[in-house]
Amino acid sequence: MMRLQSFRPWKPTLAAAAWAVVTAGVGGALTTIGPWYHDLTKPVGQPPDWAFGPAWTLIFTLTAIAGVWAWRDSKTARQRRRIIAAFILNGVLNAGWSGLFFTLQRPDWGRIEVVFLWLSVAWMMWVVAPYSRRAMLILIPYLLWVGYASHLNCGVVRLNGPFGG
Repeated sequence: MMRLQSFRPWKPTLAAAAWAVVTAGVGGALTTIGPWYHDLTKPVGQPPDWAFGPAWTLIFTLTAIAGVWAWRDSKTARQRRRIIAAFILNGVLNAGWSGLFFTLQRPDWGRIEVVFLWLSVAWMMWVVAPYSRRAMLILIPYLLWVGYASHLNCGVVRLNGPFGG
């Protein structure tokens, strides 16, 4: 029988993977691609709908890896608490954007919230940088994707609706 002690090195990996899956799952559950979404006037340059799944899968995978690297390279419980706080805040904001934009159908609120989401990615990078430069570097695609998404979000217009423009 395997001893519980042998799972200790895997705890950060399992926790990061679980957090990525939960964040992606909640965000996905809040995302409905239906008539409301299809009636939006989308900006030029928006990727096709099929591209979002692979993009977010890569981003969540890189984010989980960054969390594990930073955790393992940090030295104190206080440092690890800061890392956890940064990743939790980011996960909440990530799923929150989907709730605002898709579930509540409020692209106007999404335009505001995406700024905080981008800042949370930048904060994650800043928090992990002292412990793991490589963790900070693999978060760059996430920062760029959210920056690009915020640009696209500003171009979304709801025709024939109270919250457009």
